[in-house]
Amino acid sequence: MGEMLEPGEQVLFVDNKKRRYLVTLETGGEFHSHAGIINHDDLIGGPEGASLKSSRGSPFVIFRPTLSDFILKMPRGAQVIYPKDLGPLLLLADIYPGAKVFESGVGSGALSMTMLRSGADITGYDIREDFVERARRNVEVMLGVEATGRYKVEVRDTYDGIDLAHMDRVVLDLPEPWQVVPHAALALRTGGIIVAYTPSIVQAVKFREALSAHSFDFAETIEVLNRSWHIDGQAVRPDHRMVAHTGFLSHARLLGP
Repeated sequence: MGEMLEPGEQVLFVDNKKRRYLVTLETGGEFHSHAGIINHDDLIGGPEGASLKSSRGSPFVIFRPTLSDFILKMPRGAQVIYPKDLGPLLLLADIYPGAKVFESGVGSGALSMTMLRSGADITGYDIREDFVERARRNVEVMLGVEATGRYKVEVRDTYDGIDLAHMDRVVLDLPEPWQVVPHAALALRTGGIIVAYTPSIVQAVKFREALSAHSFDFAETIEVLNRSWHIDGQAVRPDHRMVAHTGFLSHARLLGP
């Protein structure tokens, strides 16, 4: 990725009300909104962070999207894990360059992209072919072709088993992750880490019970709350709205014999 914007890149058009529009730059392309038209050719070859006006005189600023931006705006079918949970999940799973990770289900690829960006090698299962294809496309669009070489996803049911061994990490975003725990105990290396994202605390409880029954220990379940602040000169206060419950993150380590 060079300093100047090129055809094929993803960019964000941000209007004066901070509304964001994700666009793929194309030679001869046009961005259309209620505020008017902007020609892609006016951006290609220029730097990100540029400001320009639409055909109706409305101002826009153009940036390359961050991973968080892309996850919130990318094409998706399944609900994604939100950025506020993705950051902590990376640390709970201790994802590092070269880590061999089994992931299920891949959904729209938000979690996959986050772990791939951290250097992991991922093998994933999902029961829906359309989710698998969408996740692959999103990974390639955001991270490039190089990342797809570290991303192998199959249309398979994880509840039936995991045909892998000596994996470093197992990361789950499934309705019934407790069904996967016996398979994960066989797929992980000793000392390996399992993490599950569950919207319901009842799911987290069942997952924790399965961990205790299959040689996992040091288990913990957390919830991440995100409260932003309004800062305008001397007027400083918490925002009236906050991103509270989205899901629970439960993790544990596999013990040796």
